[in-house]
Amino acid sequence: MVTRPTAVAGSFYPGQRGRLTRELDTLFEQADRPPAQVSPARVKAIVVPHAGYVYSGTTAATGYELLRGRPINRVVVLGPTHRVGIRGMALAGADAFDTPLGSVPVDPDLTAIAEAVPLVVTRPDVHAREHSLEVQLPFIRTVLPQASVLPVAVGDALPDEVAALLDAVWGESDTAIVISSDLSHYHSYDDARKLDAGTIDKVLALDDTVAPNRACGCFSLNGLLLASGEHHLTPTLLSARNSGDTAGDKGRVVGYASFAFQADQ
Repeated sequence: MVTRPTAVAGSFYPGQRGRLTRELDTLFEQADRPPAQVSPARVKAIVVPHAGYVYSGTTAATGYELLRGRPINRVVVLGPTHRVGIRGMALAGADAFDTPLGSVPVDPDLTAIAEAVPLVVTRPDVHAREHSLEVQLPFIRTVLPQASVLPVAVGDALPDEVAALLDAVWGESDTAIVISSDLSHYHSYDDARKLDAGTIDKVLALDDTVAPNRACGCFSLNGLLLASGEHHLTPTLLSARNSGDTAGDKGRVVGYASFAFQADQ
């Protein structure tokens, strides 16, 4: 059995089980309440940030709360590559991902389906130090402790190429999709709020032309936006802030938002 070890435990989030559990409890307590039009039972996908928990954890928890305790057995997680650039999408070649809360199994059936999708390759090196997927796993382990996952690192890929993967692994109500993305990077607080407001408008309009300088996970995000139109999902903004609102300097911030994508009926 091949297990992908943690790479950023102890830096992006607590590396000890007890401390991590307490941190997650606090983040969920502080999470924003969803708008009235969001019905958790109809939420198929969420978009959540992937910075250190002290910066973006509350925004992420707001999205994950909608998955808590639901009959979801499998979670597809797509996030950007920060360290190893690739064309296409990469699987980890692992049977499980380690976390301080215990290992999270990689779903073998979804893996087999994904392997047959064009531009999907198996590249353990792409996953080895990547944080955008790892930071999501303690949240998933907390709200869906029995779920298996399909972590996919997405490099340079067109919306229709990512949407083809999502279509292949879409599944039924027992399968959820998580897109890991932050928004703009390293602008002043006021400039970031304006830039991020424009990106949020694009997401809510299912406009799949979000640029890399507006969302670091734009390739995964644009794929979801295209697929959501085809699958009749409606996006709703759950929470938006930036690192200047949490633990960062207002002179140079990173933007965060969480969204829910739910079926019409």
